[in-house]
Amino acid sequence: MKIIISGHGRMGKTVEAICRQRGHDVVAIVDNPAGWQALPERLLPGTVVIDFSIPEEAVNNILYSFGHGLPVVTGTTGWYDELASVGKACADASGTLFYAPNFSLGVNILFHVNRMLAKIMASAEGYRTSISETHHIHKLDAPSGTALHLAEDIMKENPKLKRWENRDSNAKDVLPVISYREGEVPGTHEVVYDSDVDRLTLKHEAKNRKGFALGAVLAAEFVQGKKGVFAMDDFLKSMGM
Repeated sequence: MKIIISGHGRMGKTVEAICRQRGHDVVAIVDNPAGWQALPERLLPGTVVIDFSIPEEAVNNILYSFGHGLPVVTGTTGWYDELASVGKACADASGTLFYAPNFSLGVNILFHVNRMLAKIMASAEGYRTSISETHHIHKLDAPSGTALHLAEDIMKENPKLKRWENRDSNAKDVLPVISYREGEVPGTHEVVYDSDVDRLTLKHEAKNRKGFALGAVLAAEFVQGKKGVFAMDDFLKSMGM
């Protein structure tokens, strides 16, 4: 499979290594908007884009991919307020988009368990719910897309929580989502239910970036020959999970 890597930071470099380990051909690496215009047309047919760029560039990278018939897999977050318009653009172009706030298998298991636990805890009295996320100092968006996914799922199960805020809050209808940026931490997410008598936590701690990168490459393999918008649930179902 031919791959164009969009964004060559820490994640992009790890994706590149995983691609080569799995025998894929990395035909180009694009690390800025001008790089797209310099791509030779001969590289484009049969190529999949894996995007780990920055929030300000992600939508343009995705739209470029649609315009050139390239399936695109993106792990960039911070642009989801434009998801509806991007989805329409995908349909209009008969394009292919696979997006995920987190490609790690462990994190997607966390999402599943979080939904189940949120449903149980919605009727438990005396517990205060919060989320914390810690990432490296280079991460530009806060809260992380993973933390927001956790928050949205909790609020769906608990109608008492009306909104999230990226700070601590004592308001009963607010779900605090606290962000920390420390060193080179690849990603830690924790859901906390705290009461006067005990504390229940659900936590995922990434040891490195390899799990995220592998998931993105597997997603690129998955979208070959497919049209439409896909997410991790689609990929996991295809694996019988």
